[in-house]
Amino acid sequence: MTVQLQDTKRMAIAQKLADMKAVQNFLISNEQKFISATSDADIRDRLQSMLEDDRKNLGILETTIIQYGNPSEPNSTTEQTLKQAQKMMEDSKMSLFEKISQHELLKHAQVMKGLLVHKAAQVVGADVEAAITPLNTVNFENRSHQEQLKGILEVLGTRELTGQDPDQGVWSRVQDAMAALSGVFGSAASRAKDDMNVLEIIYEDHRKVDTLFMEIENTNDAKKREEFFGQIYKDLSAHSEAEEEVVYPAIRAQFPEVQHLYNEQAEMKQLLEAIKSSNGSDASFMTRVKQLKDMVQHHVKEEENDMFNKFRQTMNEAQMQQLSKQFKEAKSRIQQSMVS
Repeated sequence: MTVQLQDTKRMAIAQKLADMKAVQNFLISNEQKFISATSDADIRDRLQSMLEDDRKNLGILETTIIQYGNPSEPNSTTEQTLKQAQKMMEDSKMSLFEKISQHELLKHAQVMKGLLVHKAAQVVGADVEAAITPLNTVNFENRSHQEQLKGILEVLGTRELTGQDPDQGVWSRVQDAMAALSGVFGSAASRAKDDMNVLEIIYEDHRKVDTLFMEIENTNDAKKREEFFGQIYKDLSAHSEAEEEVVYPAIRAQFPEVQHLYNEQAEMKQLLEAIKSSNGSDASFMTRVKQLKDMVQHHVKEEENDMFNKFRQTMNEAQMQQLSKQFKEAKSRIQQSMVS
């Protein structure tokens, strides 16, 4: 018997993340159309700010999905819901008020999906919590958008019914609600930049695998051991292949010692395959896992102490952001190939 790489709980969360990405793309499309459809400068500015947030949050979602390491497709129900919503958005008989009302419902659903993923992560494992941490920002901003959309709907609805503007206290109530949300969500309310650079992503990969090793050591349940190792296998495989494809070649000229890192990862891959061919109740399973942990921790120390410093000396933030994009694209492609 060999280790099973697919954990149903983690795959269920992966599908929910895929649902969120599909909805996020649709929200962006809607907001672009709403901006073109209104002549009210205040509403247009609020929608433009919302659109910029949502574009940023799409990038955060994509990074989270790659860090999570379990690619999936949206649920068929979500796809059907979006098709129906698309028809409504294209219906010329529906007013802007009616269309933004539907948009607000989608924002609410997006918030609930994000909160559900957060709660599920607390049950499944600390490594899942670590991977989905960036969703805190997305969840906060989607709740904030809900409050802003309520204000927009009050304005549009009052005009539609009476031909007049509502009390100007609408926007002050919206601002008060958003301020209250900031207190609830705390530091999740803002993020200094849209995405992480390549060193930050590699660092987070390292911390996630540390957490998985800790989880596998803290259980005597053979099935749970296999589940945790299955995630270690997928994460380390995608991480190492993407490093060898994108990161190591970028630093080779300035850091010839990188060849040693290639060699270490070759040994690590052999050990991963050896553990994969066993099961969690084998006497040798935990011995090999401990050997793998020691190997990975030594490798991580070399990367973070030596390779990271060389990157900081030779590349600026913009270059490392570009490398981050390439690294994530490689990881995503490798992850997809592992489930195809």
